[in-house]
Amino acid sequence: MNTDQALVPVSGFLRQGNGNGNGSSSHPAVALPLHSSDVHSATRQDTWRLTQRTAAPLTDQLVDDILKGRGLSGWLRVVRVGRVLGLLSLYLFLDSYDIRAAFSRRAAARLREAARSRGRVALFQEWSRVIVRQVLDKLIRALRFIVFRGADGSSKKGARLLKQAIWLRESLIGLGPTFIKIGQALGTRGDLLPLSYIKELSALQDQVPAFPTAEAFARIKTELGRSVHEAYAEIDAEPIAAASLGQVYRARLDTGAEVAVKVQRPKLKEIISFDIAILYRLVKLTNFLFPKANENADWEGMLREFHATVFEEMDYAKEGRNADLFRYNFRDWRAVRVPRIYWSHTTSRVLTMEFIRGTKVVDLEALRARRISAMKVNRLLVRSYLKQLLEDGFFHADPHPGNLLVMDSGHLAFFDFGMVGRIAPKLQSQMIDAFFHVVGRDVHGLGQDIINLNFLKPGVNPETIRPVVEGLFKHYLNLKLGEVNFKELTYDLAEVMYEYPFRLPANFTYIMRALMTLEGIGIVTDPEFSFFETAKPYAKEFMLRREGRLFRKLIFDKLTGRENAKRRIEWSKVWKLTKMAAQMYLNG
Repeated sequence: MNTDQALVPVSGFLRQGNGNGNGSSSHPAVALPLHSSDVHSATRQDTWRLTQRTAAPLTDQLVDDILKGRGLSGWLRVVRVGRVLGLLSLYLFLDSYDIRAAFSRRAAARLREAARSRGRVALFQEWSRVIVRQVLDKLIRALRFIVFRGADGSSKKGARLLKQAIWLRESLIGLGPTFIKIGQALGTRGDLLPLSYIKELSALQDQVPAFPTAEAFARIKTELGRSVHEAYAEIDAEPIAAASLGQVYRARLDTGAEVAVKVQRPKLKEIISFDIAILYRLVKLTNFLFPKANENADWEGMLREFHATVFEEMDYAKEGRNADLFRYNFRDWRAVRVPRIYWSHTTSRVLTMEFIRGTKVVDLEALRARRISAMKVNRLLVRSYLKQLLEDGFFHADPHPGNLLVMDSGHLAFFDFGMVGRIAPKLQSQMIDAFFHVVGRDVHGLGQDIINLNFLKPGVNPETIRPVVEGLFKHYLNLKLGEVNFKELTYDLAEVMYEYPFRLPANFTYIMRALMTLEGIGIVTDPEFSFFETAKPYAKEFMLRREGRLFRKLIFDKLTGRENAKRRIEWSKVWKLTKMAAQMYLNG
């Protein structure tokens, strides 16, 4: 497609919007073909504002309205959801109990030392608590043995974990689209789940039961206002893929163009709204009964983030606009492909796009057969994500292998833009600073980044934990990938999370998910893969370009007398940039 005639919904939203700045309309959204000059007229802030989510915020009132009048069926659904999530929580608690037990022993030792200074009564009270904790520890370890039928590393425990993993996958499929979506997200979290769980949940990416084709064709007719055979010259009788929110058919237009037709599942909005309302109530109840459950992760904030994202993903017209914007952002990257959207055959529940064939990025044998280097593909993928995160502020938030294909020509094709992430300019600037400090091995700067990015619980004095953060970074930043024992790293970080006031901010949910999925893909394609080492040269390039533009603006403002007191030239940073540029020139 000619870049100058690309479908890019940026400036077009300014003309089509309803006046409230979000570009929404009561009619099905259609992106108009715009010239690249129109796009350049929209500023970075325009792009950020115009791609904001429009889903109603998740509030107590909204949840009350959704749950009203559900009766017995609603309570039965709550019981089913609560049972699955409760058992999953129990299994994960028991599997990682050793970490908690080690932390509890250290905490108890500190409390005993403090009690000695307060006298015999305090020491007796603390001794009594130790006895209670030891009894509970014995009971939990007995339950752990009964559940897993063996010790860590034993074949019996491995068999039980596999059985639990199969149960979890089948249970999530039985609960429907919302929980399949959650399972897909959990399937990328090797830091949270046992390997058996990860392997089973990965099947949810492309092995989800389909719904009847008759219902899909009826939806196409309703949405497009014409029968399936009027809309398409031909269409397959069976879907070629089924996912959590919809399924895909191969078809052909009257023009001869081969297309993929994505059709949404029936009653999807009602199902997901009800499930999220149940989860909201369960999170509120858990926070009330167990206040510490929300300390190390903002579960309520994450649920709100999931609610906003999944409702955006249900709007196929918005997914099409996301794809067009993503294509425009990569207009100068010949190696990246995004399927063209056919807007004449697209609505909020039916999406028609260019059909692209290719090989999954993790299918190493097929890539070798086509003489395509999996390592080069992986480097391209990492570089493309650095551009999305550090330059565009708009990124594909679901980069699992089913959404990434390598074409026979060697092009990397991205699919499924329903789940995208947006990074506000301020957060993007903070992330770039963090990259700057990682590249420069600036431990003190990284400690400040953790504080700036809100990885601390509210009300905590950052100076009390700064030495801990700096100590961790000082150790691990100086290790190469081959020197890192990831089991030890996971335990170290987990114990720090329990012992110190850290938490994962809600606005990092999808950034972390995307990065961890990329890490998983990278390790499959290259066992020696290190995201940091692979990303470093590209991160430097993006930082130099970004900081160079800012530096030129500051110099211009200074020369013209328009210097802002809040944005003065940081000469120490300029010196670091100069050294970085010199190193890149000499090494290149």
